[in-house]
Amino acid sequence: QVQLVESGGGLVQPGGSLRLSCAASGSIFMLDAMGWYRQAPGKQRELVADIARAGATNYADSSKGRFSISRDNAKNTVYLQMNSLKPEDTAVYYCNAKIATWSGSRLDDYWGQGTQVTVIS
Repeated sequence: QVQLVESGGGLVQPGGSLRLSCAASGSIFMLDAMGWYRQAPGKQRELVADIARAGATNYADSSKGRFSISRDNAKNTVYLQMNSLKPEDTAVYYCNAKIATWSGSRLDDYWGQGTQVTVIS
């Protein structure tokens, strides 16, 4: 069994910063790409940023220049540093990880429970 546990969400004013963390644990044979997605009320879940095991990163246009994704492979943890936050960044943020649970198995998608980020004056 695999668990992704997120932390770091909260309420912040426009222009403020937050740092999200997500730690993967459990029956992990191989932890590949990790990423952050978000879903605002009435909207579809969308990619915020993701990072390959070796460190290559990919950002949504709305995240570029303001958000930074990083990971610590020794801790099976991914981080999202969010700066210059805007009201439109308000959403539930979900951690995603592609994990193989035993040798020879495929990589499956696992999701965290979500953490609320609210940007409001």
